[in-house]
Amino acid sequence: MAEQLSRAALAAHATIHAAPPAAAAQPPVDRTFEIPVGLYGTTVALYLGFVATMAIGFGAPALAIPMAVIVLTIVAGFGIPTIWTRLSPDSGQQPKTAGRFAHDGIATASGRSSARDASVQVLILPVLIFFWGIAVVIIAAVV
Repeated sequence: MAEQLSRAALAAHATIHAAPPAAAAQPPVDRTFEIPVGLYGTTVALYLGFVATMAIGFGAPALAIPMAVIVLTIVAGFGIPTIWTRLSPDSGQQPKTAGRFAHDGIATASGRSSARDASVQVLILPVLIFFWGIAVVIIAAVV
């Protein structure tokens, strides 16, 4: 079943290395999210536009601090990934330009998507939230 082995018996069968083998070179990590800066900026602008719509429509001094917290959360939520993409400048990777994005599309979990399809997927939620904010302000003004 179990057998007690001495160091001498192990050393006779073992291959002993002076130093661990060198690690294989890692390929650079793509940190660009494969979307152009304009599409990323449009997403941020739509979320901030929603907050601005709410601030203008329901402008009250009591809402100044909550609105500032929401704006800081949005800026941090999109700013930290932006900083993260620039942490490895030696990789030489840049965000896709609009032309390259239109030509190549984007890789998703379900396969390649065209630029039009990817843009719709990225912008659908921010656009709906922005128009929902406009609708809420209009309803509040009418009622």
